[in-house]
Amino acid sequence: AVDLVESGGGSVQAGGSLRLSCEASGHGHSRFCMGWFRQAPEKEREAVAIIDDLGYMYYADAVKGRFTISKDDAKNTLFLAMNTLKPEDTAMYYCAADLSRWHQCQRAPGQFKDWGQGTQVTVSA
Repeated sequence: AVDLVESGGGSVQAGGSLRLSCEASGHGHSRFCMGWFRQAPEKEREAVAIIDDLGYMYYADAVKGRFTISKDDAKNTLFLAMNTLKPEDTAMYYCAADLSRWHQCQRAPGQFKDWGQGTQVTVSA
């Protein structure tokens, strides 16, 4: 298992930017998939961006060109830079890890067994 702690959420106006961080600790694995997911009220949790140990990235269509996922392996930290935010980006954002694989990452939330507590992102029109 791995402990994940997110930070960086907040409230911004449409067109603004935020950068989320997720610090991972307590794990013995050196290679695994990590991702950002979000869940809006009354909606299912969905994958936003996922990165494997080789640096291959997946983005949901809704965020392509606006969000960038990255990681600092030396600091065990995952990032999500969010630009040109829209009201429909409003959601609780979660960091997650899949220790069972380090490439060919899956996108289904159920594949990820370790989750952070979430950080709220609110975008006003």
